[in-house]
Amino acid sequence: MHAILWEEIRALHRRLKLPGRALLNDTWMINDQLVAFGRKPPDAAAGSDFDPSTFQGIHRPGGVLVVIDEAGGVPEWLWNAAETITTTDNSRILAIGNPDNPGSHFAKVCQPGHPGWSQMKISVFDSPNYTGEAVPPEVAAALTPRSWAAEREAEWGTDSPLYISKVLAEFPSDRPDQVVPLAALTACRIPEPRAVSELTPVELGVDVGGGGDLTVVRERRGMRAGRRWAARTPEPEQAAELVMRAILESGATSVKVDAIGVGWGLAGDVRQRIRRGDVSHDCTVHAVKVSEAASDPKRFKNLRSELWWMARELSQQQAWDLSAAEAADTVCGELVLPRWKPDPAGRVQVEPKDDIRARTGGKSPDDADALLLAYHVPADAQGSYWAALTSGKLRLWT
Repeated sequence: MHAILWEEIRALHRRLKLPGRALLNDTWMINDQLVAFGRKPPDAAAGSDFDPSTFQGIHRPGGVLVVIDEAGGVPEWLWNAAETITTTDNSRILAIGNPDNPGSHFAKVCQPGHPGWSQMKISVFDSPNYTGEAVPPEVAAALTPRSWAAEREAEWGTDSPLYISKVLAEFPSDRPDQVVPLAALTACRIPEPRAVSELTPVELGVDVGGGGDLTVVRERRGMRAGRRWAARTPEPEQAAELVMRAILESGATSVKVDAIGVGWGLAGDVRQRIRRGDVSHDCTVHAVKVSEAASDPKRFKNLRSELWWMARELSQQQAWDLSAAEAADTVCGELVLPRWKPDPAGRVQVEPKDDIRARTGGKSPDDADALLLAYHVPADAQGSYWAALTSGKLRLWT
């Protein structure tokens, strides 16, 4: 809000020569009277700026305008508080946001016919760059180019929740057999301040592309997903060099490599480079075979299924932070791809990568697999992630 909405308000205030002063602390004063203010509510704690009882005390004879920006991330209690201060005929609420989270209160008020609300949908195809509407060049340059929708269709597919949300401007619905619910995933993309203790350890996950496919390295810093390194690596040495660069740039102390196929040799190569002193800090390399048995074989068909169920739990508990993830749309688009079903023994079985490719016309969750490995705690390092998490004995950060 500070960097976007209030910058616009201050710019309009200057350009239109409006009365009073629009200040850098996101307040607008006219004759020492507060006529507008902005806040990013952290919570509904009593005594805070957004204690509901305090917020509900704001009234003006001429009416109150409440602007809710990034509306999909605003908690329901604040919507209710806004309703209580806009009860007069000349009061209004303007809610602006992306239709990312089908489980949000924003999604409820965007339903056609919702009492008291008028809805206006603006899809990519409503942009002047698509409709041909004449706008100044500087405006056209700031809007989505015509190529963008076609690129997103090729990357995500038209049935992807991300395409439905970000291109068509509609709220997607989660499938019952979808491993990671979009609503839960979207909540993990809202930026929140993190303590230093929540940003360690630094670990990497590596999804290896054999024969010239894309090799992806993903970083996590404690609970927060971070950088991405990726390249097409037709030679094993190139993949090893990519991983070494990620280790050096991130300072990672643990690397988890998908060891199926060429990944086993890659893990050995990286270990050798670390032993000969190519890295000045301690770093352990783990070769992870996701086709092997899960730590809880009675519940999961294999380790791959367990890792993907971990992503589901992390999302539902908001226990990982994807707000700073590099290429976040790419990895989140992949996280909602896999589906699951019970196997004959009643265990969770997540569809294999080859099945995902066949179903989606060649899309492969390489980034997502690398990210899951980054958050995975191998049994040889600290015991089963899942068992430790469910028993309450493990935190992903220290």
